[in-house]
Amino acid sequence: MEASTSETSTSRVKIEKVMFYDGPNVYSHKPVVAMSMDIGEFEERPSNAITGFTGGLLELIPALDEHTCSRGRPGGFVERLREGTYLGHITEHVAIELQTLAGYGVSFGTTRRAGAPSEYLVVIGRKSRAAAEAALYGAVEIVNRLLDGERFSLDPYLGRIRTAVARLDLGPSTGAIVEAALARGIPAIRLGSHSSLVQLGYGCRQKWIQASVTARTSAISVDIACDKWLTKQLLKDLYIPVPEGDIAETEEEALRIAERIGLPVVVKPHNSNQGKGVSMQLRDPVEIRTAFRLARDYSKEVIVERFIRGKDYRLLVVKGEVAAAAERVPAYVTGDGLHSVRQLVEIANRDPRRGEDHELPLTRIKIDPTAVMVLARQGMTLDSVPQEKRRIYLRETGNLSTGGTAVDVTEMVHPANLELAIRAVRAVGLDVAGVDLVVENIALPVEPQGGAIVEINAAPGLRMHMYPSAGSPRDVAGRIVDMLFPPGTPSRIPIVAITGTNGKTTTTRMIGRILAQTGRKVGMTTTDGIYIGESGVVNGDTTGPFSAQMVLRDPSVEAAVLETARGGILRAGLGFDYCDLSVVLNVTDDHRGQYQVESLEDMAGVKSLLVERTFGNGAAVLNADDPLVAGMARKAPCEVVYFTMNPEGSPLVQAHLAAGKRAVYLQKGVIVMAAGGQAKALMAAGEIPATFGGAAVHNVENALAAAAAAMAMGVADEAIKRALEAFSCTPECNPGRFNLFTVNDFEVLVDYGHNPAGFEAISRAVSSLDTVKAGGRRIGVIAAPGDRPDETIIEMGRIAGRNFDLVYIKEDDDLRGRAPGATAGLLRQGVHAAGMAPEVVRVVPREEEAVRVAMSSARPGDLVAIFYEKYDRVVRVVAEFQASVHRSTLQEEQELVAAAISGHGAATS
Repeated sequence: MEASTSETSTSRVKIEKVMFYDGPNVYSHKPVVAMSMDIGEFEERPSNAITGFTGGLLELIPALDEHTCSRGRPGGFVERLREGTYLGHITEHVAIELQTLAGYGVSFGTTRRAGAPSEYLVVIGRKSRAAAEAALYGAVEIVNRLLDGERFSLDPYLGRIRTAVARLDLGPSTGAIVEAALARGIPAIRLGSHSSLVQLGYGCRQKWIQASVTARTSAISVDIACDKWLTKQLLKDLYIPVPEGDIAETEEEALRIAERIGLPVVVKPHNSNQGKGVSMQLRDPVEIRTAFRLARDYSKEVIVERFIRGKDYRLLVVKGEVAAAAERVPAYVTGDGLHSVRQLVEIANRDPRRGEDHELPLTRIKIDPTAVMVLARQGMTLDSVPQEKRRIYLRETGNLSTGGTAVDVTEMVHPANLELAIRAVRAVGLDVAGVDLVVENIALPVEPQGGAIVEINAAPGLRMHMYPSAGSPRDVAGRIVDMLFPPGTPSRIPIVAITGTNGKTTTTRMIGRILAQTGRKVGMTTTDGIYIGESGVVNGDTTGPFSAQMVLRDPSVEAAVLETARGGILRAGLGFDYCDLSVVLNVTDDHRGQYQVESLEDMAGVKSLLVERTFGNGAAVLNADDPLVAGMARKAPCEVVYFTMNPEGSPLVQAHLAAGKRAVYLQKGVIVMAAGGQAKALMAAGEIPATFGGAAVHNVENALAAAAAAMAMGVADEAIKRALEAFSCTPECNPGRFNLFTVNDFEVLVDYGHNPAGFEAISRAVSSLDTVKAGGRRIGVIAAPGDRPDETIIEMGRIAGRNFDLVYIKEDDDLRGRAPGATAGLLRQGVHAAGMAPEVVRVVPREEEAVRVAMSSARPGDLVAIFYEKYDRVVRVVAEFQASVHRSTLQEEQELVAAAISGHGAATS
């Protein structure tokens, strides 16, 4: 989600990075674009200390005078400028106004310090991703030019924004359908950054669209509609009126067909669209030859057909009903007796509703050979000056894509004409189609007037119906959405989002197993990879928005359980708009100092985003034993379900239950599900294999959270119990989380603990296990992520020093900005601070080597606890030791057998 860095040696303000947040994020629940920038020397010079800057800015962009800023009234921003504000803040307002002037107005913006004193983070709202990005880059360039004392026009910057939108944004039909879907609460995911292919809905509920082509559109029907000649034949066979005509491959054939059917004629490509290559009302051989050559630019075969007199109408048919009708008026200009046709076209194209392509309600009128030919037939050239009020046409077809306009006539269409259009579309088999009908009066039946259907179009444009130049706009995009998702039809699958400092992966897997018990195919994202059903499809840390969307894009997934880490939230936001259930496990010391997160309260604010984006009819499952998590209840728009290890010691949970609300808690070793005054035992915590008889307290807490989530989702108690009874910490069930391996006469524990709370939990569990035999030692193989604060890394060493008898310190492959040996040195400092003697602490930097050395040093009855960076690498070494022991045992057995046989033989002889 990062754009390329843009900076030059001469820039006074430099862009460091641009980031896109397509979903809810820590800045806004709506999409935003964020830019980190460095204002350099101007950190010491606010706007009121820069000579001429404020005046030049307001002269260039007078509309900034309307910005309220923090003052809450128009002119507030100008007051800030004159009092003195900084260039980051100014860039924010310039970028917002550029979007507004380009036609993509937004109001949200915020600027905050980031990192070094001269570094700022500018965040702006967006309607268009392309517009916002172009506006940010443009704003920085404008600020730099004003700092250099330049005077210039804003037009090129607005042009860049519009060009970027036309090139990168969804087309108008696709965009309208997406907006209609979002208005109905149906989520949308764009598939490909430069395509108009969009998924509506999540998982197994999804439907795709591309412009007005939908998941229901038949491929063979599209092929038929693209073959204009075949379409005419099919309609003619059903006695639907179409123009008489034939196909020509040469100019001579075209002339013969025209002579046979009678003049005037229409010449058009066999399979083009948007009116390209179409010439009308041709009356002599020269015109016909010219028109044939124009049509051949688009198609090898050319249709020559009888010209039908009348007005050009487009009827949009959706799911067997006419959703809208419009009269299409060809591109024209109106004379004023002063300007030439060329000048009149330039004036018409200044209309802000006209764009280069389809990005705006209308398209600019084009001057090309077709326009010149149409003018010539009116006795005009581009340099002619038409008399006042004379209408001069530049096209004979009314396509909006060539500059035409539209007038809504939906209420005027005669019922017989409605039925005719519906029959025609049914003959071709399209779910959405545009029927081009030529007739003098749409309010009267077609056939008595000699009218005809001239084309049926797959993927018809929707602009003319949504933005008619006259008449009522029609919600045709909404009609298409209602066809795909009739009212009451679900577009979503259940989404459970889990966050917290520790326990996320295990809890995610537990909830996934529980939901699988209900017969659903579950998609999961975890720190170790993405799972669809029982299959692992991606390895690695997959806890960000892209991974979430990968699950939500899978058409087989019936429920999504998404581990959602703070890193993904901070870097790119959420990969979904809402979840049905949010689960927050804990907030402890980890990742401080990254992305402006300096305190536990800051971190709680980040993680609470999941609670804020929970549906009102959903639930937030919160840890009542963690004050920062419990406090998130204030932000919950939904039911809150608490879980606690200590119900008697939690006034919060007691008051919650007294109010008739729900909670899950541990009481005398039993997991209890409670609602108000009703409580029932689910199972003993020790019955869950992952808890090791209750000794692994952290997994008891995870099980409480999973049970609470399942209860909130309405899962039957028996299904919850079955799933938890089968949930173990084996590599097959919960890889990388408290996995125990037996290597001959000692044990090996492998876990992902990577912060103080994780170290403490695993150490506490190790102390409670009976795997350390009498006289056995606890051996720790530890590391710490290099991007943690020094005091955090030292504390991790201190915890290891208190809980292990022998410590091997390694370093991650990814040093995260630290020099080799630096992280290990801090861990060693903490270990010694806990009182460990130097001779029982050893630094072995490479993970694989550290694991080998530690396991080689193990004695019978020992337990080796390995806190890994690369799970597969560590497990491979453990497996090698197991195999080595197995080979040694076999060799010993073979030697004993051989000796016994040898001894038996000697005695016999």
